[in-house]
Amino acid sequence: LLLYFPTNTYHIMQIFATSLATASMLASTSAFTTSATSNGGTALHMADMPMDTAKEWPTINGWKADPTKFCAGLPGSVAPLGEFDPWELTSDMSIKEIKRYRESEVTHGRVAMLATVGYLVGESFHPLFGGEVIGPANSHLAQVQEIAPAFFTILVNMIAVAEIRRALVGWKSAESLAGVSEDLNSALGASLIDSYYPGDIGFDPIGLKPKTDEGFRNMATKELQNGRLAMFGAIGMLVQEQVTHEPIVQTLKSLF
Repeated sequence: LLLYFPTNTYHIMQIFATSLATASMLASTSAFTTSATSNGGTALHMADMPMDTAKEWPTINGWKADPTKFCAGLPGSVAPLGEFDPWELTSDMSIKEIKRYRESEVTHGRVAMLATVGYLVGESFHPLFGGEVIGPANSHLAQVQEIAPAFFTILVNMIAVAEIRRALVGWKSAESLAGVSEDLNSALGASLIDSYYPGDIGFDPIGLKPKTDEGFRNMATKELQNGRLAMFGAIGMLVQEQVTHEPIVQTLKSLF
């Protein structure tokens, strides 16, 4: 699982610093189950609505973009912080931009969940490559690149294929955005398809996706909460290993 990380630590820290900021801006990391949201958050005011709020948005997985609600009505706000956006970063965002932020948050959260498991499992159990990949997880990918360069090449291509598929499923093509000038992000090809729900790329090999709208909303909220917490956990593990230069489990054992 750790093989998802690049070898350059600076870039790793950039990625998770961005994730950390996104998580803290959008909502709480303290809950794992859904609960009633607070009514004290920031919603879009009708007079300040961006241009795309006037259009009719499709209903996807039980969610229909509502510009009058916090984060256009997307799930993820839970007690005790509820609609957490202290800097009001989403107050004047277009729905397209809110969807892009949520897509980024969900994706980073998923990578972070894999990473936190990978740190603990990869450092304790490493049967691949003849057991030669050892030590702090921060160094594992560099070791794999040196021990098995062919495997590293295959890994990079697999990641590229996964990212290309995600782009094809959820993002508008550059050709369809030709001439767009009112939204700089869209003009650069960074616009999600209207009928695409952020994070729902259709990958569900064992059928875990709930069949009901309420069930999907609850699961989406739980995934967000776990992903937000995992982003904190992953950056914490990464920084700690950079400081101690020893595996996380070994550091934990030294505390008891």
